[in-house]
Amino acid sequence: MDLEVLRSFRAVAEGVTVTEAAADAHLTQPALSRALRRLEGEVGAELFQRVGRVLRLTPAGRVFKEYVDTVLDGYDRGRRAVAEVVDPDTGVVSLAFLHTLGTWLVPRLVTEFRQRFAAVRFELHQADENGLTQHLLDATADLIITGKDPGHPLITWRRLLVEPLWLAVPARHRLAQRRRVRLAEVAAEQFIVLKPGYGLRSVTESLCRQAGFAPLVGFEGEEVETLRGLVAAGLGVSLIPAAPDAAAAPETNPDLPIRYLSLTDVRAARDIGIACLSSRTLPPAARRFVDHALRATAAVKEK
Repeated sequence: MDLEVLRSFRAVAEGVTVTEAAADAHLTQPALSRALRRLEGEVGAELFQRVGRVLRLTPAGRVFKEYVDTVLDGYDRGRRAVAEVVDPDTGVVSLAFLHTLGTWLVPRLVTEFRQRFAAVRFELHQADENGLTQHLLDATADLIITGKDPGHPLITWRRLLVEPLWLAVPARHRLAQRRRVRLAEVAAEQFIVLKPGYGLRSVTESLCRQAGFAPLVGFEGEEVETLRGLVAAGLGVSLIPAAPDAAAAPETNPDLPIRYLSLTDVRAARDIGIACLSSRTLPPAARRFVDHALRATAAVKEK
C-alpha cells in the first residue's frame, strides 16, 4: 500500500477532486482512479460513492480514513523527528494558543525565537481552552499556550506569567473618570463576554461571583477585539486585558474610546502558561521553544 496513494485518498475524502489530487500527486486522473480502485481491492470494500459529480465516503471509507490519518500523521511526525535529530537547528514547532494571545504574546515569542533559530518553522493554531487541550490529546500540536492549567492527568502545564485584567467601560460611562473601582459597582450593568468555552469567560464569571453577583450577559463574542468594539459603542462593560496601545498605562490614557479601570475588590488577573503531553518526548525545536518562552516571560516579570 503506497503512502502517496493514501495521501491522495485522504485528499479526495476531504473534498479535493480526483483531478486536483492527481495533479498534486503528479499523476494522470485515470492513473489515480485506478490506484484508488486497487486500494479498495486491498481493503476489501468500496471506499467512495459518487453523488452527482462528487465522490463521498462510504461508511467503510469513513472508518478507513480514521486509520489512514493516524498512519500518515505518525509517518510525518517520524520523518520530522529524524530530521531534527540530524539537524536540531531546523524543524517545525506545532503551537496552539488562545485567540486572545495572538495579538501580543505569541507573535513576540515566535519572532524572538526565530531570530536565533531562523530555520525553524511554526505551525500555528488558534482555539478556545477546550480546543487547546484536544490539540494536545490528538497530537495535532506539540505545545499549547493557554490561560489556565488544563488540569488533565496527561498534560504538564507551566506558568509563564500572570496577565492583568481590567474593567473596560465606554469613554462616557459614569465611572470613566475613575481609575479604581469595585467590580460590585457594575453588578447591575450588561456585560460583554466571550462565548462559553473560552477561558476569559470562566474567569469573568468567577470574578463576578467573588464580588457577589452573577454577570448580566448582554452580548457574547469570539474575539477580545470584538468585545472592545462593543464596549466602545456603549453597549456594556467587560473584563478584558488592556489593548496593546494601552498596555503601558491603561488607566491614565485619556485618548482611548474606552477606559480601563483597575479593580479593588477582586484579584483581576489570569494565569498564562505553556503545556505539553507529559508522556511525550518533545522534538528538539519544541523543547527549545519552551525554554525560550520561560526565559522571555521571566525577564518580563523581573522588570
